[in-house]
Amino acid sequence: MNVKVVESEKELEDAFSVRRTVFIDEQNVPPEEEIDTLEEEATHFVAYDEGSPIAAGRLRVVGGYGKIERICVLQEARKTGTGKALMNKIETYALENGIDNFKLNAQTQAIPFYSRLGYEVASEEFLDAGIPHRTMIKHV
Repeated sequence: MNVKVVESEKELEDAFSVRRTVFIDEQNVPPEEEIDTLEEEATHFVAYDEGSPIAAGRLRVVGGYGKIERICVLQEARKTGTGKALMNKIETYALENGIDNFKLNAQTQAIPFYSRLGYEVASEEFLDAGIPHRTMIKHV
C-alpha cells in the first residue's frame, strides 16, 4: 500500500473516485454535497494498493486546526490498516507544515476508529448529509 499527497489531476480523480464510491454510492450523500467548493483549497491524499486507489481524504487549515475531511476507504480495503495509514500520512504532512492541532467531523459509527488514533469527542451529535456525526479533536 502506498499513501501519498495528490500531485496530479489523475491522482485527484482517483481520490474523487473513492469518495464517490463510498459517500455517494454506499451512503447516498448527494453528489453536490460530496464534491464541494472547498476542493481547491484542500490538500488531497490518496492510497493505492497495487496501483488501484483504495482510500482518500483531504486536509484544510480552518481556525488554527488541521481539519481532516472526507476520510474514506473502499469496502474491500477496510479493516486492513488502510484507514490508519491514511490518517498517519495526513497527520505527518500537517505536522511537517506546522499544524499540530487536528479536528474532524466523524460519522458516529467511526468514533471508535478515531478514538484509537487519539481523537476525543468535542461536540454533541449533529447531522451532516443526513448522517449522524460528532466533532473530534486531537492535540499533538
